[in-house]
Amino acid sequence: MISLRIPPDLERKLDSFAKSKGKSRSEIVKESILEYIKNHSSSKTPFELGEDLFGKYSANNQKLAQNRKSILNKTLKDKNEKRRTR
Repeated sequence: MISLRIPPDLERKLDSFAKSKGKSRSEIVKESILEYIKNHSSSKTPFELGEDLFGKYSANNQKLAQNRKSILNKTLKDKNEKRRTR
């Protein structure tokens, strides 16, 4: 059970709407919550939601796993060269 406080003007609107639909306030609130959850829930998996942040997707390199050693070596070499030129 949920207890809910709403402003008087919203309560009047809820009462009026419930009467016009021939339903109770509770039915309208339950339907509204279900509709809200349906519209705001995502059917994507956690991986799909963060896909652009992981590995080859964030690096724009489709062969990152296959070339990881050479990519790491190049990154470290570039970093060391930058240090030497300072």
